[in-house]
Amino acid sequence: MNTSLSVRSVARALEDVADGLSRVRIWHMLAWQEIRQRYRRSILGPFWLTISTGCLVAGMGPLYSKLLNQPLGVYFTYIAVGFVLWQLIAGLISDCCQSFINAEGFINQMKLPLTLHVARVVWKNALMFAHNSVIVFAVLVFSPPPFDAALLTSIAGLAVLLFNALWVGLLLGMLSARFRDIPQFINSLLQVGLFLTPILWKVEMLGDWRWFAIANPVYHFMEVIRSPLMGDGVTAQSWMAVGIITVVGWVVTLGVFAKFRARIPFWI
Repeated sequence: MNTSLSVRSVARALEDVADGLSRVRIWHMLAWQEIRQRYRRSILGPFWLTISTGCLVAGMGPLYSKLLNQPLGVYFTYIAVGFVLWQLIAGLISDCCQSFINAEGFINQMKLPLTLHVARVVWKNALMFAHNSVIVFAVLVFSPPPFDAALLTSIAGLAVLLFNALWVGLLLGMLSARFRDIPQFINSLLQVGLFLTPILWKVEMLGDWRWFAIANPVYHFMEVIRSPLMGDGVTAQSWMAVGIITVVGWVVTLGVFAKFRARIPFWI
């Protein structure tokens, strides 16, 4: 009996995920509406975030290349891509904590798959990343990488990152709905994570301490996207780490989601 209930719960959880992801028109509309609402009456809209990121990169790139004794052209590309990717990852993690809390009205009044609200958050951040990618393209014009098939792995890496953001959104969304201190705790970690992740510095600079960066999951997701844009190949170690995180993350999240999915409306 318990096994039957367990199988039924997992089946319903998988159905929720499949149904939520299939409703592309709805989560695209909700994501775009949220962006428009945020930048209402603004002439430049989301490009204000692009401008602020561009100013940050333009100011810190030359300074830190001098401080760290790095070639300006290569380092400028490294830091530009790193900052844009970090804003995407940090935005995804932070917003995913609020994926169910901010959707309280929809969850309590409309019968929609819960995964749809996570897909909305992920897609909203993907759209914001599309605006910020203007900075990456601008930098690559002055320091272009070799144009070969390896560049396509950067697109694959971005797709894998967004796919992982879905299980992160489900897991953090549930935890944050149940424990309201989680979002504040995560945001505090993100502030520190900016300096603990290879964005301003490179892994090679750590010497014997390079394991510190390799132990950081965010580093591997950044590497599968950034390395091809820098003209470097992605190591098998990074792809393996990303693959393990993807499989383990989805398995654990689906188990938790299957068990507590029905309680989410009561938690929020």
